[in-house]
Amino acid sequence: MGRAETLEGKMSDQDPSDLWSRLDGEADLLQDLGWYHGNLTRHAAEALLLSNGCDGSYLLRDSNERTGLYSLSVRAKDSVKHFHVEYTGYSFKFGFNEFSSLKDFVKHFANQPLIGSETGTLIVLKHPYPRKVEEPSIYESVRVHTAMQTGKTENDLVPTAPSLGTKEGYLTKQGGLVKTWKTRWFTLHRNELKYFKDQMSYFAKTSLVFPFRTFYLCAKTGVEADEWIKILRWKLSQIRKQLNQGNGTIRSQSFIFK
Repeated sequence: MGRAETLEGKMSDQDPSDLWSRLDGEADLLQDLGWYHGNLTRHAAEALLLSNGCDGSYLLRDSNERTGLYSLSVRAKDSVKHFHVEYTGYSFKFGFNEFSSLKDFVKHFANQPLIGSETGTLIVLKHPYPRKVEEPSIYESVRVHTAMQTGKTENDLVPTAPSLGTKEGYLTKQGGLVKTWKTRWFTLHRNELKYFKDQMSYFAKTSLVFPFRTFYLCAKTGVEADEWIKILRWKLSQIRKQLNQGNGTIRSQSFIFK
């Protein structure tokens, strides 16, 4: 039988309890899970959930760190968070829970669990994002087709895409004029870092786009500060790469975490 066959088809050949409860080969059964996306990349997962998903949409995919480690990608408003799911060979570990079989793991998600990240964001896992989505077989006809430039070669075809790494959470920021510290809700989406008065005040936004200013930010924990530092450095490196490809320049601000 091929892997593309449905789980129901397999269950018709053997006892369901034997199929789901056996520990050996549990990871192989992920292929029959409708919201398991295999080797889908982090970038593609964020693009799918941000463009087609909604708050509480999620999918499971392979982690690029090591075998047996998976990533649960979850949309939380305008960002996507990623959580580790580990298969030990005997069980699935997710958060504080451990599941002895894939059936128990899936049943846990069927009850719409509430999970919280270190940023304090609470997310109800409501909508599994399917691996297979029906698509219309409709195509446009080409009516105009002509080259707009000459002399270009395949070396000029440099594919580029915005870095979709997203993050959000509360940080304490020092004021620019009055050196007082205030807690603000920060969001990082594409190449924009913004902060708001609080998590609910998305209308009162301020973009951190001022040149030659150093922003002093404080996170609640060292782990949270490290995550912000890593993703901001990664974002800046991606921007530099894109600008170098286009012979542009960058004026980057400084972000100092305490």
